[in-house]
Amino acid sequence: MAVYKSDFLNVLNERGFIHQISDAEGLDAAAASGRLTAYVGYDATATSLHIGNLISVTMLYWFQQTGHRPIALMGGGTTMVGDPSGKDESRKLLTVETIRSNIQSIKTVFERFLTFGDGPGDAFMVNNADWLLDLNYVSFLRDYGRHFSVNRMLSFDSVKLRLDREQPLSFLEFNYMILQAYDFLELNRRHGCVLQMGGSDQWGNIVNGIDLGRRVDEASLYALTTPLLTTASGAKMGKTASGAVWLNADQFSPYDYWQFWRNTEDADVERFLKLFTRLPLSEIARLAALGGAEINEAKKVLATEACAILHGRAAADEAAETARKTFEEGRTSENLPTVEIPAAELAAGLGVLGAFVKAGLAASNSDVRRQVTAGGVKVNDAAVSDERAKLTPDDLVGGVIKLSLGKKKHVLIRPV
Repeated sequence: MAVYKSDFLNVLNERGFIHQISDAEGLDAAAASGRLTAYVGYDATATSLHIGNLISVTMLYWFQQTGHRPIALMGGGTTMVGDPSGKDESRKLLTVETIRSNIQSIKTVFERFLTFGDGPGDAFMVNNADWLLDLNYVSFLRDYGRHFSVNRMLSFDSVKLRLDREQPLSFLEFNYMILQAYDFLELNRRHGCVLQMGGSDQWGNIVNGIDLGRRVDEASLYALTTPLLTTASGAKMGKTASGAVWLNADQFSPYDYWQFWRNTEDADVERFLKLFTRLPLSEIARLAALGGAEINEAKKVLATEACAILHGRAAADEAAETARKTFEEGRTSENLPTVEIPAAELAAGLGVLGAFVKAGLAASNSDVRRQVTAGGVKVNDAAVSDERAKLTPDDLVGGVIKLSLGKKKHVLIRPV
């Protein structure tokens, strides 16, 4: 393992954040000699960031903790274009009003990770709409377009993969990497920002910004990317049967978030403890050394610590206690995720297959049907063997019905 001069790169390296650095020696020397400013950009395509964004948000946290100044860049302008990276089709175009609303909703997550303020090391948030929406197209092309090689842009993964799969790439999307490169130049001019961080799929876009800064202003800029986040079994991290793992509590409850981390594969526990908790490496090594059934205790620590960072210690402890009551004592807890259904539906007889889909435990009736056959469907802790079974008011226990899929997924449905 490489040893760096700067605390920042040493921390990131020890915890497994580093995939590529454009000039590791230069960045290390700069980070060791004084306070740097770095940014990560986030497009506002939804009302919440998702768990795929968590690794870069956490990098901004460690950047600040090691004495530097982080910028969270909101893509009010670039969201209007759409990043083609990692996509086989064009992103849906959003209105200005929707983008603005999404940004307001997203902002709250960063306050859990970064210290904002007016001090020299305090984080701050900017919106690239402030400069992108006022650009004069012809002037921009003349001043900056000449610095971009189309031949080189076609070689970047974000473009090449789309073309190799014979999926259309619009001229609108092709401009995205130019706008992102200009963001880096603008942030360097406005705030002295010298480092852009992001996922490995952003490498080409970030390098474009480095080249633009060098050509236009002779600026020395750097890139740092993280590995693509996958589980030990090779699956892309962050998807569940009911959809994405969102970071806003109103879209993915603290209990569900805790449970997501509790379900971590054994082989991923140490890696995720390093990436997604703030525990000392010595404690992580101790937890990772646990064998057999004891590895579940390490998973509970991972779940509680990760949940506490995002949702607060009280919510994390409550989620852990809810899980303990549910799994270890076999009790129905009022703190389980609850889905409300019309009382009339229950009175008329609600099919068990449809109930599990409504509760978000499965994507379709056929998914539930397969689980019934496998013995993985329970209502009020009793196994369901008949896929045609219906839920009625007689199934209510304390005003709710507990639905369970497998051993770890539980939801209460409540008639209203």
